[in-house]
Amino acid sequence: MQQSILLSGLKFQITIQRLCQQLIENHHDFKNSVIIGIQPRGIYLAKRIREELQRILQIDSILFGELDITFYRDDFRRKENGPLVPNSTNINFVIENKKVILIDDVLWTGRTIRSSLDAIQAFGRPEKVELLVLVDRRFSRHLPIQPDYIGIQVDSINSQRVIVNWHETDTQDQIILLTEENN
Repeated sequence: MQQSILLSGLKFQITIQRLCQQLIENHHDFKNSVIIGIQPRGIYLAKRIREELQRILQIDSILFGELDITFYRDDFRRKENGPLVPNSTNINFVIENKKVILIDDVLWTGRTIRSSLDAIQAFGRPEKVELLVLVDRRFSRHLPIQPDYIGIQVDSINSQRVIVNWHETDTQDQIILLTEENN
């Protein structure tokens, strides 16, 4: 596999700060807005966004949740995927009439987001749902889903993989594009 680093270090942090500034423009003090990270890897970005927003706005708390979509996936019962291991959902508030910001690390086919939209309905009917992603893989969308906030856009083909590493689990923050080498 050939590996290309798309984003790392200071540029990675600046990208998160830029996303936060865009959110502040639209959500001001976040009194009627909630952040929900999509399990498993969207929660790392969601936590970083929440922490940075609280630091910038100098507020103690922004409503924050973690959403597991395992049982809402359209491939849940397919045997070729092997057994899916559910994560945990941790949303201890009602989203009724709130502005929900769904956060995931990579948007590719749109299927994860579709599942997320189904899953959040159990917590009420939001006023509005927005999508924030760190990486938008613009090609190969299976569903007509587009993000409202984008860290970076990557034009990649199906055989390539985009990996987001987080210092919390992978020792450093970086976005990597993996391409199979043709031998």
